[in-house]
Amino acid sequence: MHWYEKLKRYFPIEEMKSREHMEALLDDRGDVYHVDHGDHHVLLYVEGQRLVFVDYLLVAKEARGQGLGKKLLDKLKAKGKPILLEVEPADYDDTDTVKRQRFYEREGFRHVERLRYRRRSLATKEINELEILLWSPEDTTDEEAFDLVRAVYEEIHTWRDTDFYGESYQPTEEVLTLDAADEEE
Repeated sequence: MHWYEKLKRYFPIEEMKSREHMEALLDDRGDVYHVDHGDHHVLLYVEGQRLVFVDYLLVAKEARGQGLGKKLLDKLKAKGKPILLEVEPADYDDTDTVKRQRFYEREGFRHVERLRYRRRSLATKEINELEILLWSPEDTTDEEAFDLVRAVYEEIHTWRDTDFYGESYQPTEEVLTLDAADEEE
């Protein structure tokens, strides 16, 4: 089965890019957009000078708990750059979301709590709220994480969006916000 079909079977439609969008990113932006896939995994990620952004990470159900996800993340951590990814908020009615959050926490990722990511799905027209997780070999501030996520949104998520979807995603300032820091911090 093609790696895109594996992703499509697992990820909600509101989180998916079209196959054409992903293949064009791999063809036209292959200097920064990469795919790593095998029988039991699919990993699509962006590697820029300042970050690694995990666009999609899927480990097949039958391969979970065997260290494959950790191995894939360790490969990205070895690049020595902050790693950012988007995840669905934990939903205790959906054990996969809870397990996913725990996995990333064990791997040293932290929730960038001040960063808000709310994008309208072009497929469903519904607002999709995601949490941003960060792993970094050095201290990365929420402001720095915000700038990195903004760059990914503008350069990858919305790249040629009207070509692939017939309409544009929302402007960055409608999708990403950074809450003010608490006085105590």
